[in-house]
Amino acid sequence: MIRLSMQSKITGLIFFIVGFSLFLAGLVIMRDFVQSKEEDLRQRSLITARTVAEIPEIPRKMTRGESERREINKLVEPIRIIHSADYIVILDMNRVRLSHPVSRMIGKVSKSKDEGPAFAEHTYTTKAKGESGTVVRSFVPIVNDNHQQVGVVIAGYLLPTFLEVLFSLKKEIFLTAGLSLLFGGWGAWLLASHIKKQMFELEPHEIARLLVERTETFNAMHEGVIAIDTKENITIFNDKAKSMMGISGDVVGHNIHQVIPDTRLPEILQLDQPIYNKELQVRNLNILSNRIPIKANNKTVGAVAIFQDQTEVKKLAEELTGVKAFVSALRVQNHEHMNKLHTIAGLIQLGNKEKALEYVFQVSEEQEELTRFLSKNIKYDSISGLLLSKVSRGKELGITLTIDRHSRLESFPNHLDQHDFVVIIGNLIENAFDSFINSKYLKKEVYVSIEQNENILSVLVEDNGCGIKQEQLTHIFEEGFSTKAKQNRGIGLHLIKQIVEKGQGEIQVDTQPGKGTTFTITFFI
Repeated sequence: MIRLSMQSKITGLIFFIVGFSLFLAGLVIMRDFVQSKEEDLRQRSLITARTVAEIPEIPRKMTRGESERREINKLVEPIRIIHSADYIVILDMNRVRLSHPVSRMIGKVSKSKDEGPAFAEHTYTTKAKGESGTVVRSFVPIVNDNHQQVGVVIAGYLLPTFLEVLFSLKKEIFLTAGLSLLFGGWGAWLLASHIKKQMFELEPHEIARLLVERTETFNAMHEGVIAIDTKENITIFNDKAKSMMGISGDVVGHNIHQVIPDTRLPEILQLDQPIYNKELQVRNLNILSNRIPIKANNKTVGAVAIFQDQTEVKKLAEELTGVKAFVSALRVQNHEHMNKLHTIAGLIQLGNKEKALEYVFQVSEEQEELTRFLSKNIKYDSISGLLLSKVSRGKELGITLTIDRHSRLESFPNHLDQHDFVVIIGNLIENAFDSFINSKYLKKEVYVSIEQNENILSVLVEDNGCGIKQEQLTHIFEEGFSTKAKQNRGIGLHLIKQIVEKGQGEIQVDTQPGKGTTFTITFFI
């Protein structure tokens, strides 16, 4: 079997397309030409017939003797030749031919079926098929000086056949087709050459072999490999990556966000620089990732991530569901209960048993009321536990954390879950607590509200702390930026911003230095 080169295939295909397009265009042009020619012959036949019908001598000779009637053909024949008509026939009211190009037809009765209306003084044209081909005929009544019809003039023009039309346009056809095929073939050859150069002079079967080899090489790797193009569509997703991410099927060509919503690979396209040995949490996996931009001719054409699973025990959910927050809450509650027990013991020792009992009831009622409210209005235990722990933490720090009693949380926006909201609420409250470090207010308050209806879900955290300076406001969501001179800062608000973007929400910050800050996050359900 002969294997044609890609250049020959493309050239031949384009050559065929140009030729076929010319053929179709030629058919359309020929059809329009024939229609135009037909309309032209209709007009010519009608003019010729009217010219003959208006000759005064013809109706006179038709009403005289036989010798006068025989001279009609001599009058008509020169007119037929001048007007290039194929025939001009004059019929009397008995449909007897008085003129005809063929002399033997003179004197014979015409039996054509389309002559009837002409004997009722109608002028019209018809198209009929005859022995010589298709003819366009015009019928014009002949009227004498007394305005009486004495006969009919029929002028006929033979329509040219398809081959006759083709032959009449042979020069134009050969010139157009020749130039089109010449330049089309030349352009096809240049295009094929350019495509082959862009493909590094490789033939399709060679490219297919390289693709198979590359795919099998990536699948044989022990590390997960994912690559995307500049449109964030997946170009490589090896078997190890599928196994680690729990993904099946062919995902090449899909958008990376549809396959792995919380991926960090697209950010390499914006950074345009590699990030090595970075620990990331993707799809509840703790991975060590090397993310590198793919460059061709000093231009970024994609990004690739090579990663390994760091542990099979540590899960992202353990951090996001607030395990640390619950541990901290137990420590705070232990400290808080110790203080309460000391208070009760002191009141008993002073002999104020009634006040001790009243204090016990008051503390129990406050705690039970908050617990009942959270259990009823917040449908997720991780969120309720987080809020309880933050209330206790606030008491330890001397901060009053108030939760709006109209708060309600029953469901999450698309692409988000309870782990994301633990991050949002936990970090916002911790930032509010930190705002009191340099605050001069004696009464330190934090207000939290979670509102939800059919259309929106909003989270509001407000404090009366130190506020944020205007020059810092534009940088607070940047990774690593912090207003506190401590290590491991500048992460919380950056994570919040990433989660809000993932859920297609909005963040609004209202702040006054020295008076406080309000964060409002809104998601549209």
